[in-house]
Amino acid sequence: MIPDIRCYAILDPEHCRGRDLAVLARAAAEGGATILQLRDKVGTTREMVERARIVVAALAGAKVPVLVNDRVDVALAARAAGVHVGQDDMNPQDVRRLMGPEAIVGLTVKTAEQAAEVPSGLVDYVCIGGVFTTVSKHNPDPPVGLAGLARLAARVRLKRPDLPVGAIAGIRADNAGEVIAAGADGVAVISEIFMAEDPRAATQGLRAAVDAALAAKREGAR
Repeated sequence: MIPDIRCYAILDPEHCRGRDLAVLARAAAEGGATILQLRDKVGTTREMVERARIVVAALAGAKVPVLVNDRVDVALAARAAGVHVGQDDMNPQDVRRLMGPEAIVGLTVKTAEQAAEVPSGLVDYVCIGGVFTTVSKHNPDPPVGLAGLARLAARVRLKRPDLPVGAIAGIRADNAGEVIAAGADGVAVISEIFMAEDPRAATQGLRAAVDAALAAKREGAR
């Protein structure tokens, strides 16, 4: 399937000001998030499963797929819609075999080599980053910037032009348009939504910026 990654909300218990995960997930969905990932780097496996179940239940009927970062076992236990993996996590081939053909599988891409080797028949989208600097996630690699994003997105699309390409790290409503113009189909954010005073309004602002940029890109391509 081709997921809608325009407004990709990443919910991290360490970056949500200690607020209720279910409330935050619903606020993001109401604000226009098109997909939501639970990223939990500190919980035990049992805690991760419980949190994932809470988020999946909170968004039941909302038509916003819930993915789990890294952990296929947690996604299966919580009956999440899919998994997002990085370059050091489980191989996408194994993820697909375990999750099944209907699951959403995403992959992080950071370098030209990784972009060239994307298993486009196994993943449903890729996410390029970090684009800018961020405090929400430790990243030992330097930001790729807008030019790097453009190069990597073009490299990914050589194999499969319709594969959605997202961008992550340091993205806000005021720079999302530049990110879309550089080649992204959507933006993935943590702090912009879940550290905001009003996550619903923050999501609305981000979604509006992305939709406007995508519309301008389509108009320019005519």
